[in-house]
Amino acid sequence: MLGYIIRRLLLACPLLLIVSFITFVLINISPQDPVELVLQAQGIPNVTDELIVQTRVELGLDQPFIIRFFHWAIACLQLDFGDSYVTGKPIWSLVGPAFLNTLKLTLVSSVVIIVISILLGVLCAIREGKWMDKLVRAVAFLLTSMPSYLLSAILIWYFSVKLDWLPTSGMDSYKSYILPVTVTAISYAGIYFRNVRSSMISNLNEDYVLYGRASGLPERKITLHILRNSLQVAISIFGMAIPIIMGGTVIIENVFAWPGLGSLSIRAIQSRDFPIIQAYVLILAVAFVLFNTVSDIVNAAINPKLRRES
Repeated sequence: MLGYIIRRLLLACPLLLIVSFITFVLINISPQDPVELVLQAQGIPNVTDELIVQTRVELGLDQPFIIRFFHWAIACLQLDFGDSYVTGKPIWSLVGPAFLNTLKLTLVSSVVIIVISILLGVLCAIREGKWMDKLVRAVAFLLTSMPSYLLSAILIWYFSVKLDWLPTSGMDSYKSYILPVTVTAISYAGIYFRNVRSSMISNLNEDYVLYGRASGLPERKITLHILRNSLQVAISIFGMAIPIIMGGTVIIENVFAWPGLGSLSIRAIQSRDFPIIQAYVLILAVAFVLFNTVSDIVNAAINPKLRRES
């Protein structure tokens, strides 16, 4: 098992390098000169050619592209993403707190989504084709097809404005989590529970289920065995769900004024603050790679066949 973990981590290293390079390239192909953006943000009225050249040297933009990339990549390993073009503050002092706030919302939402998806997936698989299965899938389809901003507006109007039970924005207390987590769970649980249901139904048709029932095993024990065998697909799905949810909270964070990466990235895009955008894209990309690696390791721990095949 240790050898498998080492191999997966070694495979993730070149992938992270490629991801960071693509991130750096995408930001640097912008048609707008970052030097002009910096000078505009500083409010300098008269931008001369000499000032542009001087600022370009100070930012290191006069160096070759590949040299700038390696300097940037090495600095990112030390959590140094540079300085904001608009405020001049270190990027990590802005991104760090926002990342923690987004991570809190993502983890709470992920736990709720995983629990709901497993419960509904198992229930619908056991009741396949019956009225409960059809009703749950129909409601899930209706709710997941509804835009998250519309669902957020409805919940805010009813629970915050009409009933005055929950806050409309911010993250002052545990009540602030209820509406954003609810919207996130509704948006994603309806998708992931169908994957759990499909995996459960596939295992229900396996021979070992027939043999277990023929041997007189309790139905609860058979269901738990099916669920354990279905975990391999579920772990891969839920492992990738966390970075997907983290990247998908942009709209929800802006609707509920949640001080996370989504809100920060929208402000950075509006002000063309490229270093913040660059850090945001890189963090999400690294999260995808890391969670994919972790889910593979967990699957290998559950299923030894994967270790042997690798």
